[in-house]
Amino acid sequence: MSDNMRAVVMTGRGEPDVLRVQDVSAPRAGPGEVRVRVRAVALNHLDVWVRKGVASPKLPLPHILGSDVTGEIDELGPGVTDLQVGTKIMLNPGVSCGHCEACLTGHDNLCPSYQILGEHRAGGYAEFVVVPRANVLPLPSGLDFVTGAAVPLGSLTAWQMVFDKAAVKPWHTVLVMAAGSGVSTWAIQFAKLAGARVIATAGDDTKLDLAKSLGADDVVNYRASDYGKAIKALTNGAGVDVALDHTGADNWQTTLRALKWGGVLVTCGATSGYEATTPLAHVFFKQLSILGSTMGRKGDLYKIARLVESGRVKPVVADVLPLSEAARAHEKMASRDFFGKIVLSVD
Repeated sequence: MSDNMRAVVMTGRGEPDVLRVQDVSAPRAGPGEVRVRVRAVALNHLDVWVRKGVASPKLPLPHILGSDVTGEIDELGPGVTDLQVGTKIMLNPGVSCGHCEACLTGHDNLCPSYQILGEHRAGGYAEFVVVPRANVLPLPSGLDFVTGAAVPLGSLTAWQMVFDKAAVKPWHTVLVMAAGSGVSTWAIQFAKLAGARVIATAGDDTKLDLAKSLGADDVVNYRASDYGKAIKALTNGAGVDVALDHTGADNWQTTLRALKWGGVLVTCGATSGYEATTPLAHVFFKQLSILGSTMGRKGDLYKIARLVESGRVKPVVADVLPLSEAARAHEKMASRDFFGKIVLSVD
């Protein structure tokens, strides 16, 4: 077993050049843990926020990013008897205590000690990563490592937004902002699974065509038109029942105004900024609901995996780069010139 490993290490907070390829000590599996030989790891906007110090600004450095991991079981810690070395697996990014009230009632992402792989603890930009046994599940059949890495965080986040927070129904019209993002590619597909009409927005027509290929019924280029007015036109002036957003401040008021009376906005992020002004009179008079959402329950990833295996939903990979080019992958993510997930291959 290796004592050292190659990893992309976050050496400071700032631009992508703080990400450096280094040889570091390889982790070992402790009691109840599993060590995974990483084969692929997908990027998330969370990686960028942590790198810049917006998320977890007091995180000790150096640090290894990476929430979405696929690979093979390499080592079993004491007490782990139901897995086999060499099995192809996918990791659930959310780590919780497993014994608090939230965990024991199936709401592990509300655990007071909740952590996300790659944010609060070492992640997958490395040859090896160690996680609790509870975070390991089989790689969905039919997927290779790269495609599998495009599943966990984005799909769990979208699942909770669509099914648990917004409770999307077949008669709903759902607005999905920033259709090209990893979360939104899943949100489009899940909302269609629920039978809803989906309106997706993006900044260029190529992304809108791809959104349609995932099931979006109507699309709006927010750079070419006033998307708020376009949505009102598409809904005969009524607005949408549900808006799913992670773009934040830049679009906040327009998205709120795009909701119909009694509508629901679910937010899981703020890529354009955290400080948004909310017109409270609009919220209470139209009886709107604004709900926050982070990740999803571990058990739901099993449901998602079955849907992937049956071909009812699919992960979307935009580009694949080697681990050594993690900094360039971050630059590509900042450009927003992609649709789906950027994945690092770890050989």
